[in-house]
Amino acid sequence: MTGAEQGFLTRTPISIQHSLLFTRKKNKWRPPQAAITPNYHLPMRSFEFKNRTLTEDIKSLRLITAIKTPYLPDGRFDLEAYDDLVNMQIEDGAEGLIVGGTTGEGQLMSWDEHIMLIGHTVNCFGGSIKVIGNTGSNSTREAIHATEQGFAVGMHAALHINPYYGKTSMEGMISHFNSVMSMGPSIIYNVPSRTGQDIPPQVIHTLAQSPNLAGIKECVGNDRVKQYTNNGIVVWTGNDDQCHDARWDHGATGVISVTSNLVPGLIRQLLFQGKNPSLNSKLMPLIEWLFQEPNPIPLNTALAQLGVIRPVFRLPYVPLPLAKRVEFVNLVKNIGRENFVGEKDVQVLDDDDFILLGRY
Repeated sequence: MTGAEQGFLTRTPISIQHSLLFTRKKNKWRPPQAAITPNYHLPMRSFEFKNRTLTEDIKSLRLITAIKTPYLPDGRFDLEAYDDLVNMQIEDGAEGLIVGGTTGEGQLMSWDEHIMLIGHTVNCFGGSIKVIGNTGSNSTREAIHATEQGFAVGMHAALHINPYYGKTSMEGMISHFNSVMSMGPSIIYNVPSRTGQDIPPQVIHTLAQSPNLAGIKECVGNDRVKQYTNNGIVVWTGNDDQCHDARWDHGATGVISVTSNLVPGLIRQLLFQGKNPSLNSKLMPLIEWLFQEPNPIPLNTALAQLGVIRPVFRLPYVPLPLAKRVEFVNLVKNIGRENFVGEKDVQVLDDDDFILLGRY
């Protein structure tokens, strides 16, 4: 070491000296290891038998309806209309409900509203149908909190989405899902068209080691469905237009359905009574109509036209235009009004009949 270097070190703090000497010796800087903080938070869960549903009980469900949430004119939940919708699902053979999902507009709810609706559904109908609360979030902290609350109010299972918009890595997905699955039976929801990120099979196969994984709601297509079912993983297709083939040709357990909000009895027939390409073809124009715009816009419009909910929309959703509403009236006539929920005659409705709410 030269005299100049010795003089520099005498004027330099010890910590910096060590760093400089380390750099000189190794000739390569290495980043510090990430600090690993143990998770001291225990799951907030109950093992009381009355409050527990076995994962196997969820795996056996074939028809799960992503139930619509109806509104009063001021934007609050219309629980009377909601109860009627749920009762019609039970009467026509649905076995489970997704509460506060995309179809139920959970994305437009506060968490207070969300958990209240889950609790209300369990209290009123939990003995007749399985209640699966959509307590997923792109924030792991929020998903944990909501899932704890959902199970505390009695939901039978949770639906979990992968982190959307602020996407993460495969390792991040695994950590996210493992953090929320410890509370109880869980369904993982893969819908890249909404999240912007596919959940790859490697992630699902890793998560399948958890006893709380009931299965996957898969929207990528029937090739992916077959890949999972070949490996013993339970799958519900999230695509109504593929549910018949997914069930009978690709091994899917069933469907988590939007269309069953309208014709639950006919969707049940597709899933329980063997291959029925004729019925599947008969329903295809309705299914195509339901997905011509982002869900739940057409469904909300259709239920209002059937007279089973008020024509109230929380923005940013708005009803389909007049010409599309006329198309729906014709679809109902072709399929048969008796196959749809409710008892009132289907109506076109005027534009002025709809209420659009930006504040509620």
